[in-house]
Amino acid sequence: MELTLLGTGAPAGLPRPECPCAVCATALGVDARAATALLVDGSLLLDLTPGAAFAAARAGRSLGGVRQVLLSHPHDGPAVEVPAGLPAPGRVPDGRELALLTGHRVRAMAMDAGGTGYAVTGPGGQRLLYLPPGSAPAGIEDGDIGTYDMVVADVMGRPDALARLRAVGAIRATTDVIAVHLDHDVPSGGEVRRRLASLGARAVPDGTTLVVGAYEDVPDVPRRTLVLGGARSGKSVEAERRLEAFPDVLYVATGGLRGGDTEWTARVAAHRERRPGSWRTTETCDLVPLLAEDGAPLLIDCLSLWLTDAMDSVGAWDDAVWADGGERALRERVRELTEAVRSTRRTVVAVSNEVGSGIVPATASGRRYRDELGRLNASFAGECEHVLLVVAGQAVALRG
Repeated sequence: MELTLLGTGAPAGLPRPECPCAVCATALGVDARAATALLVDGSLLLDLTPGAAFAAARAGRSLGGVRQVLLSHPHDGPAVEVPAGLPAPGRVPDGRELALLTGHRVRAMAMDAGGTGYAVTGPGGQRLLYLPPGSAPAGIEDGDIGTYDMVVADVMGRPDALARLRAVGAIRATTDVIAVHLDHDVPSGGEVRRRLASLGARAVPDGTTLVVGAYEDVPDVPRRTLVLGGARSGKSVEAERRLEAFPDVLYVATGGLRGGDTEWTARVAAHRERRPGSWRTTETCDLVPLLAEDGAPLLIDCLSLWLTDAMDSVGAWDDAVWADGGERALRERVRELTEAVRSTRRTVVAVSNEVGSGIVPATASGRRYRDELGRLNASFAGECEHVLLVVAGQAVALRG
């Protein structure tokens, strides 16, 4: 089964007409995208958009063989003219299946935000799932929906849709996840490709033809990632973003509750509120056993607070204790942690502060902490496939 993406953008396209934002200003060439429309084996058109016939011609395809046109969501704006020879577009009621003379079967899937998802099974048995913009499947926990060879969805707008599909086994390691309905809320070019890769997805230019069932181009999700940044740089948001398409993530909070500190409590509450509801939380600095276990992805926030706890435990703030074995004890704690990161089989995203680029601390203990955090970050980063530095909300790839 072949799939040609006539467009991969949001319903308004990218760049949006008359939009002055920076993303729209730089969405040029392969990063310019028409509204999403899919042509399956030249016979099934999913979503009819303006200029579909010209888009097909540019891709070396024709709409002359289309026998069915299905819409996944209401199309705002002026009515779209149906090209001559195409059947009138329609929608399949949720839960119903449509059998085409071409041997394709199309089943309509209910969404949680309106619109209709379409599960297409080709004559050869390959399975494709197409989801409308801003929507995720509804009620899939109650039944076996099988595994898909390709999922085409609003990955950037609704990453939780992938989490739901992964939770029920509909997406596996070989499933090719293609991001469509791409809008101006995410920087185009390398940034969107980097974010998608961390979610196990990819984007392709308009006009690309893909073979459903071929998985050679499925990106490998990095197993270990370190996200560095200064205060309020956006490092925690970046770390959370890298796992939001996965279910049952274990959020490891190393800061504790700090009873009586209302400002800290408010920070913790803000972090909890923005996490997906399917994530679990544990508050601990005992990271080595967690890394040794098999299980769901870990998000560790953060290593700088882990280091504070470790330095407390070895008496690092007392010069005499530090000189009389405290330093050696801390080195051993860091060595154990980095060895656990090296051998872990879990997907891990860790957050840490980068504090050595600013003012030199006025106290000896402050300088000791700064130096030890720099050493910890370097050791941890050495075991990670991806290392990012977040500055002013922008993630810069240092490795991977």
